[in-house]
Amino acid sequence: MDIVVEKFGGSSVGTVEKINRVANRVIRTVEDGYRVVVVLSAMQGETNRLIQLAHRISPEPSTRELDVVMSTGEQVTIGLLCMALEREGYSARSYTGLQVPIQTNTMHGKARV
Repeated sequence: MDIVVEKFGGSSVGTVEKINRVANRVIRTVEDGYRVVVVLSAMQGETNRLIQLAHRISPEPSTRELDVVMSTGEQVTIGLLCMALEREGYSARSYTGLQVPIQTNTMHGKARV
């Protein structure tokens, strides 16, 4: 079975309704006979909100800790998409880069895979 990778940016998952639309698109791809890997961004505006929050704590946060804070936006989105897929009767599992694991260089804030 072929694998399809689908990537959705923040504006595509910016609301619960949009996450449900993404779930429906993923379901169509599965029903077409593919295994699907979905890559998601944080919901629209969430990354900026998290950055602002970090800067309220520290005017110059370390890039490492800023990466940790910003990654929580994606964690929320992947969990919500899995819930939407499971609600429709499809098996889904969320993974962070650490769980896969995805290896990057050590350039916090500008890492390359």
